[in-house]
Amino acid sequence: MSSATDDAPTRRAGAILTVNLGAIAGNWRGLRDAGRTGSPHVDCAAVLKADAYGTGATRVGPRLAAEGCRQFFVAHIDEGIALRAVLPDHPIYVLNGLLPDTEGDFVDHALTPVLNHLGQLNAWRATAQRFNRPLDAVIHVDTGMHRLGFRHDNLARTLPPVLASPHLRLDGVFTHFASADVPDSPLFDQQRTRFDAAIEMLRALGGHPPLRHAANSAALLRDSRVWYDAVRPGLLLYGIVPPPLASTIALTPAMSLTSRIVAVKGLRPGEGVGYGSRFSADEPRAIAVVPAGYADGLDTRMANRASVLVRGHRAPVVGAISMDMMTIDVTGLGDVEPGDEVVIIGRQGDEGWQQIDAREMAAVIGTIPWEIVCRLGTRVERVFE
Repeated sequence: MSSATDDAPTRRAGAILTVNLGAIAGNWRGLRDAGRTGSPHVDCAAVLKADAYGTGATRVGPRLAAEGCRQFFVAHIDEGIALRAVLPDHPIYVLNGLLPDTEGDFVDHALTPVLNHLGQLNAWRATAQRFNRPLDAVIHVDTGMHRLGFRHDNLARTLPPVLASPHLRLDGVFTHFASADVPDSPLFDQQRTRFDAAIEMLRALGGHPPLRHAANSAALLRDSRVWYDAVRPGLLLYGIVPPPLASTIALTPAMSLTSRIVAVKGLRPGEGVGYGSRFSADEPRAIAVVPAGYADGLDTRMANRASVLVRGHRAPVVGAISMDMMTIDVTGLGDVEPGDEVVIIGRQGDEGWQQIDAREMAAVIGTIPWEIVCRLGTRVERVFE
């Protein structure tokens, strides 16, 4: 086990995120092996945007590269630059593409921007001409999400400049599903059909991208027909299955969020706790104070709705989530005292253990598990094992 700075963990932070790199590596192997069951084999890339969903991209990236992962995706150029420092030789794709005046940085750090519209295409082609060297071009096809990408039904007009340019190499083409996690949505199949047609259009125009991909985590689980040449899981890497889907691939949760009780006090009937006294005791209660709050990334909607684990039992979160702390009801849990571990996400107890995962917490407070893990703040100490 090591801290983010490779020293012994200080355990001084109010909240500690323990990241199991071995679990992430095992999850990637399971996803890769699922793709190898078909013919031809499907590669497995890794989405490490949002600091690898809060787990630490500069630690996760090298571990996955050591396992054999060959392609990595991030959202912003700064994420790509940080990842390039620890992955000198692997393709790193920046999903949001080029912002004005960043073209030189992409070249300097050997990053590949995803081209999402004609402005980015023209800027990247001009960059290749300026540096007098061919540059890889990855095309995002908009098949129905209507956010980024070249329209699927207009490729005959927009893509010939890429295919005709001696300065650009067509390295890949992909799309992104809008409703892969909505089982009864017809848009998923519409997008799949449109992407197949877009690939045929590319071929008719003379383009033969070596890498075709469409499957995020939800699409990977939903339909093997959209695996193409590679899948690009994000959430699944960290052992979290996108709701409401289920997985037949064995996955291990890769992160746990813990803190420690800093104080225990009693509430008399009629007394409230925290800002706004949003919880009032109807009988004598034992309340524990936990030094973790919304500045650490905890959601204020946890108040009076979520639970945590203390001594192998669930303890309700009572009262408001404040900037630096929350309060929990430990009535009946024995002699709870300062220093006792509190599990916010993870498992606790050797026998009859209990678990609270990001998917459960998201359901309790009315959000999605992506938000739960990605919002964990920089103040949270990260420990790797």
